[in-house]
Amino acid sequence: MVRPCVGVLALQGAFREHAAAVTRLGAEAREVRQLGHMDGIDAMIIPGGESTTMGKLLVELGMLDPLRQRIENGMPVYGSCAGLILLCREIENSTQPRLGVLDATVRRNAFGRQVDSFETELDLPELGLPPFPAVFIRAPVLTGVGSRVRVLAEVRGQAVAVRQDNVLATSFHPELTPDTRLHRYFLDMCGN
Repeated sequence: MVRPCVGVLALQGAFREHAAAVTRLGAEAREVRQLGHMDGIDAMIIPGGESTTMGKLLVELGMLDPLRQRIENGMPVYGSCAGLILLCREIENSTQPRLGVLDATVRRNAFGRQVDSFETELDLPELGLPPFPAVFIRAPVLTGVGSRVRVLAEVRGQAVAVRQDNVLATSFHPELTPDTRLHRYFLDMCGN
């Protein structure tokens, strides 16, 4: 079995934790800070952080369009929290740079401010039992999804985990828990 090389966008946010999770599962993790770092990667993780800053940096570094093209050509991508925002086609009340590869509309900070962050046990049938320990920090929600988007989990009637073909996105931070099932699910999307 070939170990996939998973790029982890390392411009800011919880990239180290994502890299550690996929490494624990036997994949190679590569921190991606510039365009040349994407050479040879099989998949990409876009971590949580601040989506506006990450989008601007992707533009400044000349990475936004090449990354979008690779995703549109089938490269698996997983975005958590800010990563989900960057993947969405529409961001409510925002014109910030985005990849726009997920046919969905997102609302930033939908559960409130930093002090409103929470943890919950999330039913995620794709991962089986027990429920998944989900950490929500200034989390977004999807307020609309296209017909090709499959909702994997909801909180308070709002979509917080989705998949569209090679695109996986969550409002929460699985990298902040010891549970690696969601990263395993993503690696399975990569053919590992």
